[in-house]
Amino acid sequence: MSWLLDPFEFAFQQRALLGGSIAAVALALVGTWVVIRGMSFLGDALVHGVIPGIALAILFDFNVLVGAAIAAVVMILGINLVHRQTTFSEDTGIGLLFAGMLALGVILISRTASYTGSLTSILFGDVLGVTDGDIAVLAVILAVSAAASVLLYRPFLVLAFNEQKARLLGLRPGLAHWVLLGLITAVIVGSFQTVGTLLVFGLLVGPPATAALLVKRLPLMMLTAALIGVLSVITGLVLSYHLDTAGSATMALVPIVLFFVVLSARNFLTRPSRQTATSTA
Repeated sequence: MSWLLDPFEFAFQQRALLGGSIAAVALALVGTWVVIRGMSFLGDALVHGVIPGIALAILFDFNVLVGAAIAAVVMILGINLVHRQTTFSEDTGIGLLFAGMLALGVILISRTASYTGSLTSILFGDVLGVTDGDIAVLAVILAVSAAASVLLYRPFLVLAFNEQKARLLGLRPGLAHWVLLGLITAVIVGSFQTVGTLLVFGLLVGPPATAALLVKRLPLMMLTAALIGVLSVITGLVLSYHLDTAGSATMALVPIVLFFVVLSARNFLTRPSRQTATSTA
């Protein structure tokens, strides 16, 4: 039992557990919508898109959350501009902004006095450096994400499968889409301190994707994803403590590994029935 409890002996470790768990639940709720709508590429691009804003906040000494939010809005508007003003698909705009914002962010960070330290903190997070203020911000983001998922459940659900039907039903799919983009931005911005901008995607998509392999009903998928996310945080912190690895990276890796374990197990369990069906035919 001490092997599990020792990593959470000190206050900063307990804050890491609490902050990471809140972030994991918020990311799981919003990530479920990302997965069922097929928006993973956009989510990954937004993860990278906030880096210039964070870098500017460090350079000019203002709140990094504000900087990250501004950068995310700029990226979303840029993607929308490319999509509407050209014949290119939305993926083209996402790809352009993905690379451009990441490159710009690294360039801006290189102008700081502590280039290496700032870059490492922004890209890979510092879960053991989570403060009470970070936890409060994450709690607000979780509350907003949960409320939006409940109040806009039907518009989000119909939009995920048929935008035209959502429009015919008067569910205002355009507004629902922008609200969902706002939620994705919020959970990414709120979680980068805990997990890092490059690693937050693991907790945004990993738990919902794994949950989708296990259950089919959306509310149960969200609950399962949240449990997997929290389990990933606990497991990641315990492993990083005993193996002396980076806490944020270990947390982000756990749900990815779990996804492939579940996928392999499901394929193995269903293989006999497929072979039987083939033989019968």
